[in-house]
Amino acid sequence: MPPTIHLVRHAQGVHNLSVENESIHDPDLTPLGESQCAELRAAFPSHDRITRLVASPLRRTVNTCLLSFGEPRLLPVVALDCLQEVSDAPCDTGSSKDALRAEFGDSIDLARVSDAWTDKAAGPFEPTLAKLTARGRESRRALREIAKDGDVVAVSHGGILHFVTDDWQDIPEGRATGWANCECRSYQFADPTGEDEDAALVETEESRRRRTTSKPLSGVEKRQMRAVVQERMIPYLKIKA
Repeated sequence: MPPTIHLVRHAQGVHNLSVENESIHDPDLTPLGESQCAELRAAFPSHDRITRLVASPLRRTVNTCLLSFGEPRLLPVVALDCLQEVSDAPCDTGSSKDALRAEFGDSIDLARVSDAWTDKAAGPFEPTLAKLTARGRESRRALREIAKDGDVVAVSHGGILHFVTDDWQDIPEGRATGWANCECRSYQFADPTGEDEDAALVETEESRRRRTTSKPLSGVEKRQMRAVVQERMIPYLKIKA
C-alpha cells in the first residue's frame, strides 16, 4: 500500500488572536490551541499506521505535533526548515537551533534544519513566489524520502501548505489560507514509482469528502486557478514582489 502523508496546520497560536500579535517572535500555542491538539489526537483514526513525525521547526508546529501525535516510538520529530511559514513577519520567523534544542531536547531532530533557516532577507527562505514554489517542491521530495517506511504526519502552516499541496481551491476572500487551525488533510504521491521530479501529491478521496464538495480540478484548471489565487493572496501572505 502506498504511503499516506497526513498534512496538518498547527493549532491556534498566540499570533492568530490579533494582527498586533503577529509582531511576537515565534509564538507558542494558546490554551484553545492546546485543546485543539487534544481533540485532533482523539479524532485521528490512524495513529497505529504512522511511522514518522515531521514538523516545521517553529515552536507552534513542533508543539502541535507533540501534543497531537507524540509518543515514544515516533520520537524524535524530524524538523524540516522548508516547511516553515511563508512570511518574514516575527511570528513566522523561527528560533535558533540552540534555543530549539534547549526547549525540546531529544524530542526533536534538527539535522535537516539549516543554521540560516531564520534568515528571510535573502536565500532560499526569502518570501518570493519563486522561492516558495521551490520550497513546496523541496518539502514534497523530503516527505517522499521520509515516507519510505510508511505513513507520515507533517505539521506545518496555512500559507506554505498551499505551496506544498499545490491546492488553491476554497480559499476564502481576504484570507491567507483555506486551512483551519489543527485541520488534517491526507495525501498520496501521484507517481507511486517515486520517479516524479515534482513529487506531486494527490488528496485521498476520503480526505477530500470530509472537507469539501468542490470537484477536483483538471491540470489546466489548476494552473489557471493557481495564477489567479496567488496574485490575490500576495498581500495576505506578505510575499515580496
